[in-house]
Amino acid sequence: MLHIFKLIRYQNLLMLAFMQLIFRYGFLKLQNVPLALADWQYILFVLSTVCIAAGGYIINNIFDQETDSDNKPNKIIVGKHISESMAYNYYAGFTVIGVALGFYLSNVILKPGFSAIFIIMAATLYLYATSMKQSLLIGNVIVALLLAFSVVLIGIFDLFPATYEENRPRMGVLFGILLDYGIFTFLINFIREIVKDLEDVNGDYNQGMSTLPIVMGIQRTTMIVFALSFIPILAIIYYLKFYVFTADLMFSAIFAIIFILAPLFYFSVKIWSAKKQNDFKHLSTVLKWIMFFGILSILVISLNMKHNAG
Repeated sequence: MLHIFKLIRYQNLLMLAFMQLIFRYGFLKLQNVPLALADWQYILFVLSTVCIAAGGYIINNIFDQETDSDNKPNKIIVGKHISESMAYNYYAGFTVIGVALGFYLSNVILKPGFSAIFIIMAATLYLYATSMKQSLLIGNVIVALLLAFSVVLIGIFDLFPATYEENRPRMGVLFGILLDYGIFTFLINFIREIVKDLEDVNGDYNQGMSTLPIVMGIQRTTMIVFALSFIPILAIIYYLKFYVFTADLMFSAIFAIIFILAPLFYFSVKIWSAKKQNDFKHLSTVLKWIMFFGILSILVISLNMKHNAG
């Protein structure tokens, strides 16, 4: 059972579920607006995206067996603890459950066409694992986009069907906030995917992959990541200045500076001189924590606004 949890990368799935639950119960539920899904239906929505993501991790592990034998020989699951045929069965099971739940929820909100979203997500994860991963930057963009889209998907299924003429401006603002967080999620995960490529450069090279560190070299890639790291830094500073400070949300501002902005500056300083595999592994973990606190900030802002209003 433990090997199955490792196969589906349960920590990442918990982060995905946590993110979707925080945005619903730590943000949307506190805004006094109608939501399309009942609580139990929203749990099914979270389960759907988690199952599709789990399928994506499994198919990725199946096709990464040779690369992982070079990069992470101690972490190999498929072919060592779980047979390849059994892994395919798990992949099919998780993917079918995820897509089926998506089909059900699309009919619940009277938008059956939306079920195509879940099919496209599952198909994209399969294509990523089987072919796109080897292409320069395309794989990085796809992984980051899918995670960012899982934030926007909340608005599509929970806000959009409950929108009518009178509440359209208010719903538009809330959807815009979800979109902003989706962009932040994309930026952090895109950078993290490149850092993970830096960490796995030796195994990827042996497998003939065309990742950025292989094409550009490790030193040039770290310089590119260093430059990219200033995009979320500047975006957060802009957000703090024009939205958080102007709304007198001082506690939210302090939280963002300590737990998001400061670690991002730390990341930028460290990536400049990073050379070893352990350096990149550490920086990948730093980005994961930045992502965690970035998600948590929506709850902090919501509670801060409620406190100010009270």
